Amino acid sequence: MSKVMGSDPREATTVRQPGLVLTDHHFDVPLDHTAPDGERITLYAREVVATGSTDGAGRARADLPWLLYLQGGPGFGADRPVGRSGWLDRALEEYRVLLLDQRGTGRSSPADRRTLPLRGTPEEQAGYLAHFRADSIVRDCELIRHRLTGGRPWTVLGQSFGGFCTVSYLSHAPEGLAAALITGGLPSLDEDADAVYRAAYPRMERKTLAHYDRYPADADTVRRVVAHLAEHEVVLPDGSRLTAEAFQQLGILLGSGDGSHRLHYLLEDPFVRTVDGERLGDAFTEQVAGVLSRAGSPLYTLLHESIYAQDGRATGWSAHRVRAEFPRFDAAAALAEGRPVLLTGETVHPWMLDTHAALRPLRRTAELLAERTGWGPLYDAGRLARNTVPVAAAIYHDDLFVDTAHSLRTARAIRGLRTWVTDEFEHDGVRAGGRRVLDRLLHLVRDA
Repeated sequence: MSKVMGSDPREATTVRQPGLVLTDHHFDVPLDHTAPDGERITLYAREVVATGSTDGAGRARADLPWLLYLQGGPGFGADRPVGRSGWLDRALEEYRVLLLDQRGTGRSSPADRRTLPLRGTPEEQAGYLAHFRADSIVRDCELIRHRLTGGRPWTVLGQSFGGFCTVSYLSHAPEGLAAALITGGLPSLDEDADAVYRAAYPRMERKTLAHYDRYPADADTVRRVVAHLAEHEVVLPDGSRLTAEAFQQLGILLGSGDGSHRLHYLLEDPFVRTVDGERLGDAFTEQVAGVLSRAGSPLYTLLHESIYAQDGRATGWSAHRVRAEFPRFDAAAALAEGRPVLLTGETVHPWMLDTHAALRPLRRTAELLAERTGWGPLYDAGRLARNTVPVAAAIYHDDLFVDTAHSLRTARAIRGLRTWVTDEFEHDGVRAGGRRVLDRLLHLVRDA
């Protein structure tokens, strides 16, 4: 495949999988888009086409329109496909798909405990990461679009935080979009982080109690583990400390379609007999570490609350402050009062900078980001009210991660947006529902 005009000079590598042709792309973009002649970072994206969309020499047909996929997060690289399946299988019937590692993730100038110290002091690291929000991601996408399509608009599919980025795209560069598809990612346009978490904790309680209704024995198991953690120091295989509060974060599993079942299997047999008495087994702690680790996605903690910040105020560990308004989440009190221990979801807390091994070297950087003021607007309500881009959004009823009421209010604020509200799927519906979810959204934008 010939080199893309304006892309990084490294050769684009093309490989094949059953049913797919995959091509790597690298792009140099400004760190700060308001200073285009300043420092630059490298972005990585993977182009995917179906084998039936290429000629005998493997060259992709030029007439295929582009679909850009924006991953959830923040802080996660794009999906790594293995053959044709799910939503990708449906997309490849008519699109050339681009899987973008958003800045700081995957192979796009990754930001973690190893690389961030290269930036210098924690103050310099925090200043660097302040350029990693949705507004910068949208500007990255626009530079990439011009280099790949020659300026033609493309369709964007945004999952979760990728949907937040898509609403920013509609606000700041709608001319780049032929259509916008959003799954589980319609953000509030004006609520701050405190309001987001005040809506989130009751959902977390409902999800926890629903899990205990499905698997009643798990309520007792969770209480036993919490009681054990109150008496013993437990260090996970990755060096993180497992406290009661950290253990409660396993509730993040309840946000996916099969998450309640996965959580149940994880809790089936956490204890083993040892020469020192009953202890948490290695198989259990290894599974817990796999769920809770932030080694590969530190931005999920460092930048999480900043995705709600656009009023100039510091987020100030919002989820942690708001949790105090919901005393039923106090695990020790639940044990003392004979209540079920409630689990939490995607909330971030300052104590994570001590318990999570991968976050300890970034403690001061995280604190500075939590203290940072002057966050600019991510959305333009006026422009969204005048929107002319075909938009469809899947809204999952009682989504653990994104408040349904907030999403519906935003849906009404974006001109022409068509919704599909369903309780058939959880937050990961685009994966669980696969081609059926994407097909429904494509039908909605084309029937507008």
